[in-house]
Amino acid sequence: MCGFVGFTNKIDNSNQVLKAMMDKIKHRGPDAEGKYIDADIALGHRRLSIIDVSESGNQPLYSEDGNLVLVFNGEIYNYQDIRKKLLEAGYHFATQTDSEVLIYGYQEYGADLLNQLRGMFSFVIWDKKKKKLFGARDFFGIKPLYYAQMGESFLFGSEIKSFLCHPHFQKALNEDALENYLTFQYSPCAETFFRGVYKLPPAHYFTYENGKLDIQRYWSIHFQADEKPTLDDWVNRISDAFHDSVQAHKIADVEVGSFLSSGVDSSYVAAIADVDKTFTVGFGKEERYNEIGWAKGFSEAIGKKNYSKVIEPEEYWDHLSMIQYHMDEPLADPAAIALYFVCNLASQSLKVVLSGEGADEIFGGYNVYSEPNSTMYDKLPMGLRRGIGHLAQKVPAHRGVNFFVRKGKTLEERFIGNAYMFTPEDRKAILKIKTAAPDPTAITKPYYDQVQDQDDVTKMQYLDLHMWMAGDILLKADKMSMANSLELRVPFLDKEVMKLAEQIPTRYRVTRKEVTDSHTSYVTKYAMRLAAKKDTPPQTAKTAAKKKLGFPVPIRVWLKEDTYYNKVRAAFESEDAQHFFHTEKLVRLLDDHRAGKADNSRKIWTVYMFLIWYQVYFREQA
Repeated sequence: MCGFVGFTNKIDNSNQVLKAMMDKIKHRGPDAEGKYIDADIALGHRRLSIIDVSESGNQPLYSEDGNLVLVFNGEIYNYQDIRKKLLEAGYHFATQTDSEVLIYGYQEYGADLLNQLRGMFSFVIWDKKKKKLFGARDFFGIKPLYYAQMGESFLFGSEIKSFLCHPHFQKALNEDALENYLTFQYSPCAETFFRGVYKLPPAHYFTYENGKLDIQRYWSIHFQADEKPTLDDWVNRISDAFHDSVQAHKIADVEVGSFLSSGVDSSYVAAIADVDKTFTVGFGKEERYNEIGWAKGFSEAIGKKNYSKVIEPEEYWDHLSMIQYHMDEPLADPAAIALYFVCNLASQSLKVVLSGEGADEIFGGYNVYSEPNSTMYDKLPMGLRRGIGHLAQKVPAHRGVNFFVRKGKTLEERFIGNAYMFTPEDRKAILKIKTAAPDPTAITKPYYDQVQDQDDVTKMQYLDLHMWMAGDILLKADKMSMANSLELRVPFLDKEVMKLAEQIPTRYRVTRKEVTDSHTSYVTKYAMRLAAKKDTPPQTAKTAAKKKLGFPVPIRVWLKEDTYYNKVRAAFESEDAQHFFHTEKLVRLLDDHRAGKADNSRKIWTVYMFLIWYQVYFREQA
């Protein structure tokens, strides 16, 4: 696990610039650094030593003939199998790292290597003779890879902040990204908040040669239900696949721990991973905001030691600027800060931790997935529901009215993912600036087009797998763990697990009919919950039935308190806010929330996180 930076060499002081860029990402790899510079390219690497912790594993790594140069961020869990095949083909290895298989694998197979990999990765390989750059990002987008063409220089790396050190980098805000963000709570498009800086999409690779960039997809998700196996068969298959994935994800030459909340995903990981330590954070004493008691009981039942921390409101708020700095782009997910603290807690004991991200997207775990066809109202003709929905939109906001508005729209019209902050109309109403941002449905349409023949639950999963997971879940997982020099591994996000999940019938993902025992009805992640119940100790099996909470954060409560209300109000009335927003409308959102007229906490937080991020990147670093 590491970080890298690089650029095509069109400057005179490349050594100094590269060093400055590397220093910006030191947190990703405090154990070692290395660089390669020639007349055409500059490559820099920061290493967090996990596999083959000796100096021989430091990067850049080179092919035996010195022609290929590699910088790599991630882990290849099946590297030993690939290494064996390459040894049989006559290649000679200089290290025991997983990294080296990428060099010779690329030499032997070209881009076809990517489909042989099992792991999380972003990497680039420079071919000196061909003067060709090859880069790739993993299947799900666990590891980031950014790029930008700035003047004569092509920049690339693990974090955008490193680009700011390059003399050709032109820092400018992408205002379209702001408007999109206000709806999604994250940056949903390929172009980032920095104009001209792009994210390489998950499951894609690029080549850069003679000043031309070519991007190609190498892997896709295909849901195709197999109706033949019984429910018990699926439960056993999930169990087998997940055990295999967890074992693969434990490969390391250092200690591995596990995050643990009160939910089924992290509990399932912790129960079968056989790690020695689990880590949990919470807020206050209320059970809905503090899962520590549950986590400690679970850890005791599986014979592991739990380390925990109660996050105080003051330290949560004090870390906001630093966290938005590490995020590179604004993210309005309150759980990101909680994730930072649990990463910090774990980093005091070890370098690698397992987490439960991805189970919801793969196995159908979000509560919203139970919404399609969940009521008798859904059986009414769409034309009638649409008419009622239009009437409901004209009614003043009232409890229950939104039900008729949502049900009057098709899934493609109403569902853009797990978060829907500001509608297109609402965001334009608060924005003072004019942008060319597209309607949210224009952003989601390419994904829906790929699953036109699927049921609504599968459509929702497919969209979340391609947008929400990479844009929110995995962004904060990478940035918050790496901010603490901690490697976070996600065994649910394994292509072999995904291959199985693609085949599970919808009724075994989300159900309202099936029960697991006389009193427990599992609505979401049905088959996976049964697998977890089967694989965990009897005294802890009730974890499988728990409703999903995520990382519950009490921002709704805090925003009504004088200290934090005043802090946010000051930001909403600031010069920066006045430039972008109609500030009186922002203050009204805040006041209405405080008065209990509406729960505006997530909308408030979305705007507030942008203003903090903007202060960090366009004021403090101006």
